[in-house]
Amino acid sequence: MLLIKELVEIPSPSGNTDKVITYVEKYLENIGIQSMRNHKGGLMITLKGREEKAQRLLTAHVDTLGAMVKEIKANGRLKLAMIGGFRWNAVEGEYCQIETSEGHHYSGTILMHQTSVHVYKEAGEAKRDEKNIEVRIDERVQSKEDVEKLGIGIGDFVSFDPRVQITNSGFIKSRHLDDKASVAILLQLVKTLKEQNVALPYTTNILISNNEEIGYGGNSNIPIETVEYLAVDMGAIGDGQSSDEYTVSICAKDSSGPYHYALRKHLVRLANQHNIDYKVDIYPFYGSDASAAIRAGYDIVHGLIGPGIEASHAYERTHQDSLSHTWWLLYHYLQSPIVTSFTK
Repeated sequence: MLLIKELVEIPSPSGNTDKVITYVEKYLENIGIQSMRNHKGGLMITLKGREEKAQRLLTAHVDTLGAMVKEIKANGRLKLAMIGGFRWNAVEGEYCQIETSEGHHYSGTILMHQTSVHVYKEAGEAKRDEKNIEVRIDERVQSKEDVEKLGIGIGDFVSFDPRVQITNSGFIKSRHLDDKASVAILLQLVKTLKEQNVALPYTTNILISNNEEIGYGGNSNIPIETVEYLAVDMGAIGDGQSSDEYTVSICAKDSSGPYHYALRKHLVRLANQHNIDYKVDIYPFYGSDASAAIRAGYDIVHGLIGPGIEASHAYERTHQDSLSHTWWLLYHYLQSPIVTSFTK
């Protein structure tokens, strides 16, 4: 979980992920694994296997929710434009960081304009939206001109304070566990495979994508030999869901439609064979890098698994048990046979 902590503490809203990609590059370099950046800024790792004509691809995304400066108000506050699909109430009261195009950083707080109950009678009822939510900058600014003198401008990135904590009871709670928890799992998996000198049956490519939150992180750079494409992303928890914080979630369907049935059954069989706790679930308002690849027209067998994450796209939480079960399912999956559309 310490690796997850380090990852979530690096600001990386979609569109501004160079720092966290560099961190992942250095992690891989330190364990003797080569990687290559694609033109979108994502990172590709290739683990050679005995069979190269049929290959696998795993992906997890390192980009997160965030915002951009949309407007500098006359009073020196900032209006925001969303990056990714969160709700304004999920970030109200959050500390944030503004990064200027020149690389300067300023702290601030995301607040309702009508925050003070001593001034605004409607403070509790006012709508939480882009009109009323603003950033209070921690500088002596009282006008648009004061803000511009700091170098802050339209289009500057705004990242949210992750507030990460690891508890004695085995939980990690933080923003951006979606999907940095999965990135950490894949990095630890690569490290173990190398240390154990595991001979993979199929060449496996791992894409650390950086545009998933805006819909197109994993829809390119897929080797033509790829047969199976498995996204590793969060399992969403809530009313009507079977996913929890203690098991690996195996997705049967999301908003894009069903995932490949043969691959899903294969993952369930592996979990049962190796005493891995899992839940099969359907996520009604969800899409993944794997579904993005299908929309892009790739002829692949696609699947989705991941740790169960409570309160997705807000202040998230998961447990070390869920992380462990996800890791073990991936470990055994990579050493198992590839399925096809004709697998029963």
